[in-house]
Amino acid sequence: MNKITQFLREAYSEMKKVSWPTRELTIQYTILVIMISIAVATFLGILDYTFGSFIKNIILK
Repeated sequence: MNKITQFLREAYSEMKKVSWPTRELTIQYTILVIMISIAVATFLGILDYTFGSFIKNIILK
């Protein structure tokens, strides 16, 4: 039980040292992640469609 208590105390003291981002910065990063995810999904969708069409044309001919 002593090790658990020591771990929790050390974890708490380390959490005090963390530099947390502001609310505005968190919102900006969230929007950035969503935009990049949409861009990557669109790019991969286009690649999938292109390669799928290419393969269909090869098989059907």
